[in-house]
Amino acid sequence: MLPQVDVGDRVTLRKPHPCGSYEWVVTRIGTDIGLKCLSCGRRVMLPRSEFNKRVKLIRPAAE
Repeated sequence: MLPQVDVGDRVTLRKPHPCGSYEWVVTRIGTDIGLKCLSCGRRVMLPRSEFNKRVKLIRPAAE
């Protein structure tokens, strides 16, 4: 089952970013998933297939 993710959701990935953070916020949805590191602010794009393998936990954006 593929995870349902929306812009603004916070996600925890299985491997840490080089800055040490596991926490990211989703900034873009499409063929690629845009993510922004919550620790250092770095932005990355992951192919959806790679994102689905790396994601550990998805927390919906606050209402």
